[in-house]
Parts: sequence; C-alpha cells; structure tokens
Amino acid sequence: MSEVSWYGVRCVFRHRELGVYEERLTLWRALSPDEAIARGESEAREYCAALDGVEYVDFAETYRMDDEPGEGAEVFSLMRESGLPAGEYVGRFFATGAERTGSWG
Repeated sequence: MSEVSWYGVRCVFRHRELGVYEERLTLWRALSPDEAIARGESEAREYCAALDGVEYVDFAETYRMDDEPGEGAEVFSLMRESGLPAGEYVGRFFATGAERTGSWG
C-alpha cells in the first residue's frame, strides 16, 4: 500500500487577452504522482472556469516532497540537462525579458 505524501503540481495556463502564459504551483496530499496530477488538473480546470479568457494548456508536472510543507520547504524541483553556460541557460529558460513578476491582478 502506498503512503500519502505531499506533492507540488505545476500547471501551465494561457491568458488569451493578456497574451501571457502562467505557471501555477499547487500543493496536494496524494498516494501517487498520478493522483496528484489528476487533482492538480481538476483544480486547473476550476481555475479556468472562474476566469474569462484563460485556458489550461494540458501540461502538468509533479514533484513529491520529502517533508511536510513549512517555511523553506522545497515544493518543486526540475532538473534539465544542458551544456549552456549558466547565464545563457537562465536567459533561455527563465529570464528571457518577457516575464511579468511581482504582484499584479
């Protein structure tokens, strides 16, 4: 029998009117990664239903947490192989200049 664990689930959304994509991380207690993704995707559809012009792009990833959530807890981790130098890697995948950061809404 599997043990219930905490999972971080990352889902991607498209805000059509704003012309932006959004990555959201949510936390779930589940017996497996598949269950966590199913719960995250269900919430993703509810999120879209509550907002006009937002669509879930059918992309989800999950990460099983080793500890309980709390201050400083790692809630998601993704490793990617790359031969790029650090600055180019960050520029290609994270700091492209097109990000909207901070509080907005």
